Amino acid sequence: MLDENEVDKIYSEISFDATEWSSVSLPHSAHIEPLVVNDQWQGVCWYRKVFKLPASYKDKKVFLEFEAAMNTSGFCINGKLVTEHMGGYLPVVMDISEYMHPGEENLIAVRLDNTDNPITGPKPLRILDYNTYGGLYRNAWLITKNKVHITHPNLAEKVAGGGIFITTPTVENKQSDVHVKTHILNESIQVKSVKVQQTILFKEEQVAEVVSKEVKIEPGSDFDFKTNLEVNDAALWSPDSPALYHLKTLVIADGEEVDSELTRFGIRSFKFKENQLYINGKKTFLRGVNRHQEYPFIGYALSDNAQYRDAKKIKDGGFDYIRLSHYPHSSAFMDACDELGLVVIDAISGWQYYNDSDDFRNYCYRSAEQLIRRDRNHPSVLAWEVSLNETQMPLFFMEEIHKRAHAEDPRPDAYTCGWKPEVYDIYLQARQHRLLHPPHDYPKPYSVSEYGDWEYYSSNAGLNQHHFDKQTRYETSSRQARGFGEARLLQQATNVQEAHNDNLNTPAYSDSYWVMYDYNRGYHDDLELSGLMDIYRLPKFAYYFYQSQRAPEDGIVCQLATYWTEESPLGVSVYSNCDEIELFLNGRSLGRQKPDQNKISNNLAHPPFTFNIEKFEAGELKAIGFIKGEKATEGIVKTPQKATALKLWIDESGKAPVSGCNDVLFVYIAAVDVNGTVIPGYSELIDLKIEGEATIVNSDPIKAEAGIATALIQIGDQTGEVTVIASASGLSNVNIALNVQNQ
Repeated sequence: MLDENEVDKIYSEISFDATEWSSVSLPHSAHIEPLVVNDQWQGVCWYRKVFKLPASYKDKKVFLEFEAAMNTSGFCINGKLVTEHMGGYLPVVMDISEYMHPGEENLIAVRLDNTDNPITGPKPLRILDYNTYGGLYRNAWLITKNKVHITHPNLAEKVAGGGIFITTPTVENKQSDVHVKTHILNESIQVKSVKVQQTILFKEEQVAEVVSKEVKIEPGSDFDFKTNLEVNDAALWSPDSPALYHLKTLVIADGEEVDSELTRFGIRSFKFKENQLYINGKKTFLRGVNRHQEYPFIGYALSDNAQYRDAKKIKDGGFDYIRLSHYPHSSAFMDACDELGLVVIDAISGWQYYNDSDDFRNYCYRSAEQLIRRDRNHPSVLAWEVSLNETQMPLFFMEEIHKRAHAEDPRPDAYTCGWKPEVYDIYLQARQHRLLHPPHDYPKPYSVSEYGDWEYYSSNAGLNQHHFDKQTRYETSSRQARGFGEARLLQQATNVQEAHNDNLNTPAYSDSYWVMYDYNRGYHDDLELSGLMDIYRLPKFAYYFYQSQRAPEDGIVCQLATYWTEESPLGVSVYSNCDEIELFLNGRSLGRQKPDQNKISNNLAHPPFTFNIEKFEAGELKAIGFIKGEKATEGIVKTPQKATALKLWIDESGKAPVSGCNDVLFVYIAAVDVNGTVIPGYSELIDLKIEGEATIVNSDPIKAEAGIATALIQIGDQTGEVTVIASASGLSNVNIALNVQNQ
């Protein structure tokens, strides 16, 4: 039997016959898991790609970038080890120029190991509260450049160096300053006369341009070009108006264009006054959520479009802020936050784990530096969470990583944050810790980083659950599946209302509910169910509560939180941002009310409306919303009758399906009655077929929960029509066609 080193050598050689290996494309998960993952696959996997490099690349620089590779990895080119890497959430970038053979076939071989690692952490999977999955689960890029080129930030040795770094030292509507630092490296054998042209575009129109002075760069030397551009009447980036500019950087060496890059950025200012946040001079409270990046079955291997769809649901839910827990999320998700106006707390990987060794600390320091270099041009980033969440860290470690973060991002409105009150610029505190450490004790910007879950579940959280038995805690917690029924979904909604209302009693400038989507826990035999949406991205009642907290000009909401069946609670909640609601039952008015006034509503922008109905009567409930005395909207719920048909729809959330990138989408199949009402008690198996270039990913049977079944489909490499056909016992088939576009 071959030992591990011999296997590695064989797999990394171009002569190895890999025809029996699976042919895959990225992003890719090393293992398709069941819906509930409590025995996640861990081990070693290999990826290989043989390709011909054009002969014209002989005098080029060639770089290879993997956006993520879980978790410890080795990268071989044509049988030679180029680099090894630790950590599964940040890019791996390497200069492979000397290893490539232009005009010939070349091999890239990647060895991944996602077993528990004491250097990268966090805790071993068997006691970890989330899963880490495996594979090359983000994009990979082969990049070619001339010998004189803009460097990659990951490869720069200088602090805050490499690539293009855009800052906005002056932010005003009338005139804003945009400062650009561009790192140029001359790897030719001759002195080069280099200048850089910077052009700012807004909606494809040029708004500013500057050409630098010419600089002579010696062979093997580098230079930082520093340019200042003025933008008049700037459109400022904010959650309400996420305006984005493009910077076109053109490098000219000895009169010849040798490199160019297009960088997207925003002009904005984040400042704290008396520990309150001001965005572009406007005091702003940020209402947010936490998010884990997993999908069912495929783990972390989301397409860029799927990342956008996740962000879109968060924005549509009435949020303008997200804390990325507890690791760096994908660049595609960051791009979506920029586009949609979601302010971001950007975090290094860490959860309840500290290794008292230089290797571990240096890994954390490098992670902080690489995270900042990757994301420093995103206008959505408010602060760098260079803290190991819920981890006892020594003071010197926090001081060092805080110092390094500020060295990498020296802007005056760049901030660090962490769950400990010492050192960091911003104090992140979970609500369940508040009684032990009141926020007023720490005079610095304060955010309620997590709330609404643990304090309603744990028997030792220090709030109001310590005297409850386990079953009562289950029933009164925020961990509620859609299939648990209306009463428990309403309990979750009441919990988040109470907690969010309570957060507004504190000096917090923001809060972030735990959590947006249900997710898997590495050690547990069930999903973590405190999501506002389930793992399939279907909303629970609590989602509509948050949606109703947005301003009416951002979308009027009038959502009845009831299925209106004989089992439904007779206290009917309406989540709305209207001034008044009038409720009708089968055409009869049950009264017109203003929002609730009670101790869990007194701080809310838009408290719910509660109607107490004396007796159930089957039929139609209609809520009409009024703003300033005028009808603004209405919501209708009808008592479910017998299931007569299936209803089928696709979750596009602003991004149509595209080919050639492993795009993944949710397909929803509901049992409905003659009125089109979903039957909440329906829980039968659904049969799904695909015609066209797509596959069903589900490893579990497709079964309805609360009337709706979900399938995850993956789009293939071809454009054109894909037809999804659903059937179920006793109900007619239904189909829907998807128009798959080019990437």
